[in-house]
Amino acid sequence: MEISLEQLLEARDRRYGKQLALVKEWPDKTLVSLTVVLPGPVKRDARSLKVAEAGVKAVQDMFSPVYRELFDRETGFEGFFIVDAPLLDVKKSCCEIENEHPFGRLMDLDVLEPVGETVVPVSRERVGEPPRRCLLCDRPARECMRAHSHPYGEIVQVIDKILGFSINP
Repeated sequence: MEISLEQLLEARDRRYGKQLALVKEWPDKTLVSLTVVLPGPVKRDARSLKVAEAGVKAVQDMFSPVYRELFDRETGFEGFFIVDAPLLDVKKSCCEIENEHPFGRLMDLDVLEPVGETVVPVSRERVGEPPRRCLLCDRPARECMRAHSHPYGEIVQVIDKILGFSINP
C-alpha cells in the first residue's frame, strides 16, 4: 500500500513522541530506534519485512536489550530497544551493524540522546564514522536522496540484489 507524505510525516512525529517518552522512562539506559531504509511510497512489503526481521535479530544479538517494542505499520517498521550500555558504545556497535550486516545498509539504527526537553540522534561522525554512502555511487547518501540523483527503479534493483530477490519477477 502506498502512503502519502502526510502519513509519513505523522509517522515521524509519532516515532519522535515514542522516542522522547522512552528516553524519559529509562533515563539511565540507551535507546536504539530501528527503521528500514526504503525509497518510494511503499514502506511495508516483503523487502521491508525481511530487513526489519534481520535488524531486530542483529540488535538483540548485539545488545540483549532490557526492553523492546516493535511496530509493523503501513508507514514502515519501527523497533525501539532499551540497552544497558553507554551511549557512544551503543552508537559504535550500531554503526558496526549498519556497516557489516549484509542488509545493514537498509537499516537505520538511531541511538537517541536526551538534550534538554528533546531527543536527538547521535551522529555517525561523533564516533568517528563517515556518513553513509549512496547505494549507487560514492557520494554521501543524504546528498543523492535530497537531489533525487538516481532513478527509483535503479535503487530498487540494487535493494533487490542486496536482499536476494529476483530482479525480474
